[in-house]
Amino acid sequence: MRHEICKVADVPQTGSLIAPFFGREVHVWRSGDRIRAAANVCLHFGGPLDCKDGKLVCQWHGAAFDMISGDRLEGPAPKASRLMFLSTRVEDGALNYVWGE
Repeated sequence: MRHEICKVADVPQTGSLIAPFFGREVHVWRSGDRIRAAANVCLHFGGPLDCKDGKLVCQWHGAAFDMISGDRLEGPAPKASRLMFLSTRVEDGALNYVWGE
């Protein structure tokens, strides 16, 4: 299965792009030479995330997650929680969600 999330050219050099994903949203950002995508949801209580200073931060309770490792940095989310990264591949100028390939 393959599903286009966004065009690579639409991903900002800093910060993140919020893209639709099967009725939900994902944050898409550049991490060095990679483009990453993670669900726009806090693992504490399901709140939306804001991109701030290299972190994704829950708008509801302030839980913060590192955009490189996905690890929880602070806040009420469980200490072992991590961002929900999507399995992606860049092909033909687009970032694609891939499953089972």
